[in-house]
Amino acid sequence: MAVFTEVSPTEAGALLDRLNAGPLRALQPIASGIENTNYFVTTDRGDWVLTLFERMSFEQLPFYLRLMQHLAAAGLPVPAPYADACGDVLHTLCGKPAALVQRLPGAHQMAPDLHHCTQLGQVLARMHLAGADFPLHQNNLRGLAWWTETVPTVLPFFDATDADKARLMREELAFQQALAASPSHAQLPRGPIHADLFRDNALFDGLPGHERLTGVFDFYFAGVDAWLFDIAVCLNDWCVDAETARLDDIRASGLIDAYDHVRPLLPVERRLLPAMMRAAAFRFWLSRAWDLALPREAAMLHPKDPGLFERILRERIVDPWHPPG
Repeated sequence: MAVFTEVSPTEAGALLDRLNAGPLRALQPIASGIENTNYFVTTDRGDWVLTLFERMSFEQLPFYLRLMQHLAAAGLPVPAPYADACGDVLHTLCGKPAALVQRLPGAHQMAPDLHHCTQLGQVLARMHLAGADFPLHQNNLRGLAWWTETVPTVLPFFDATDADKARLMREELAFQQALAASPSHAQLPRGPIHADLFRDNALFDGLPGHERLTGVFDFYFAGVDAWLFDIAVCLNDWCVDAETARLDDIRASGLIDAYDHVRPLLPVERRLLPAMMRAAAFRFWLSRAWDLALPREAAMLHPKDPGLFERILRERIVDPWHPPG
């Protein structure tokens, strides 16, 4: 959510006029993130997030936006895209695909405890169940095919500086390729997943200790994949100590128990969760290393440190975590 494309108040106002969303009152760029251009927008009809998509095509985007619309209609705390008079939720601004979505109340909870993780587990399970009948299909574009394509691009940077990192990347890719080809992996339930549900993609509102999960957003890495991968992404971010990369058993168990209460996990999911947590760590180590190796020009762009997920991956290999039950 860096700013790759500067949007003027005049340009934003023209889009709002076309959407009949009210006159522009405020336009504020959002600095966090590394994929798209985002602005907070205020009109006399409400608060919104305006997104210009920098990498995704007009053909890919209906999946994400219609999925958000589908989940919001099912009662999930997901921002609904603003539709024009024809019902279209994908628009054009500055020559790029654009969307205007609800700005949900609340703030990030960057130091989550058991209370926050159990709510996340419940909502994640509800999202998976609600998305099961979503009619559109798009593969997880940052899944195994992308890993296989991208590792050769990143490896030269590691080969030149750190042979141990290069070895780990090669070995983990081979492990994940074998896992994906296994009969057990084929048994995993699948459907639309968020695939990037980090703490900064969720909002909580309320008094300390009594916060309520009010928003899950930024679905622009979503795709059809194993639901277990979504769970693993959340465990690796919401339940981990950033310094040691170790998993907090209380938070992790609480998240799994809350999810399982809504959608009971299959035995194969429990068995493969340690390997899937490796997959989730590998995915974000690779993508962050790729962002550093091939940087893009953007105002306020702050690439994220790949070292955290390298540490998490190493910890998951040495000390795999098995869910309770």
